[in-house]
Amino acid sequence: MVAVKVRYDPFDATILSDPYPTYRLLRDSAPVYRAEESHTWVLSRHADVQAAAVDHGTYSSVDGIFPTPPGSNFIGSFLPMMIVMDPPRHDQLRALVSRAFTPRRVAGLHGAITQMAAELLGRFDEEFGSADFVTDFAAILPAAVIADLLGVPAEDRDLFRLWSSQLVQVDVNHGQTTNALAAAASIYAYFTDFLAERRRSARADLMSALVNATVDGIGLTDEEVLGFCALLLVAGYETTTNLLGNSAVVLAQNPQIRRRLGRDRTLLGPAVEELLRYDSPAQGLSRTLTRDVTLHGTTMRRGEKVLLLFGSANRDERAFPEPDVFDVDRTCEHQVAFGRGIHFCLGAALARMEARIALDALLDKVPDWEVDLTSARRLRSGPIRGYTSLPITWTPSG
Repeated sequence: MVAVKVRYDPFDATILSDPYPTYRLLRDSAPVYRAEESHTWVLSRHADVQAAAVDHGTYSSVDGIFPTPPGSNFIGSFLPMMIVMDPPRHDQLRALVSRAFTPRRVAGLHGAITQMAAELLGRFDEEFGSADFVTDFAAILPAAVIADLLGVPAEDRDLFRLWSSQLVQVDVNHGQTTNALAAAASIYAYFTDFLAERRRSARADLMSALVNATVDGIGLTDEEVLGFCALLLVAGYETTTNLLGNSAVVLAQNPQIRRRLGRDRTLLGPAVEELLRYDSPAQGLSRTLTRDVTLHGTTMRRGEKVLLLFGSANRDERAFPEPDVFDVDRTCEHQVAFGRGIHFCLGAALARMEARIALDALLDKVPDWEVDLTSARRLRSGPIRGYTSLPITWTPSG
């Protein structure tokens, strides 16, 4: 292992505020790095991260997707989720869920999401030109979308936001798991009643579709349905909320590009892809080695954890020219913000659509916003990058 003057830990708050300079040091000097405090190896180059993501036979998901101490049974406290499975059960479960979570079902949400985005932004303070972008918009819209998908009443959406936040703000290495486990228990208890009701009488929602989905006559167990609900809540809500928050900051810092998007909304699709690359909401996920692997002269042993740094891979100059420049004209189809291989994010299309709709509505309502990063509060979560509070201001119309 190469000795370098760099220290990286995925749960270090000082690094999380701006990890990209540290990522560059890792890529250049220690592409296979040992983060001792978090008991994990770290891969930071795009080629290595992408290769590991598609090699599920070597880099297994079964023991969890977060760095954990040896002997930890944190992941064993949760009901079955695809994201912590390998084939063949992963493929069987994904096939079942895909029968319910179809492109047609996602596309059918477009009108409702557009209306919700407009209504939320319509509540922004016109007189004073200020709001909290996360708590007043970015955290509400995705929660409403997931709730509507599952058939959850509007009055329970705040519970979704609370549980999701508790689930992602976890640090197993320092014993910060109590809230996450309590949130998981609350989610399971809440959806157990929903599940029983949908089994008695199906409705036109995703929960009913999950209950009725079959492949070769075999359906999902109750535990698998509940596990998917928990996964959808975190992956579908947190990823989109933080994509929107990060986007608001990046576009405030690049006003010329923001004005260009305001003039030409056909650029929103490429802009979302570049936003995903430039400041990825999911910075990295872990795998466990099923065999010894030697990479860049360093041997990682079977059974050890390996953190795949998607956020670093997306800023790798070996894959993206001038990676620290935000460029909506960039072709970045090989960005890995949603992962690669069999665990590619099932909700990627929904997150992209929500982001396009939300930014379109924001550019209509407040085209000249600024962000107050001195008062903003970052989400304290190793794998997820975003904000829990993001004050913004703009010039009121009229």
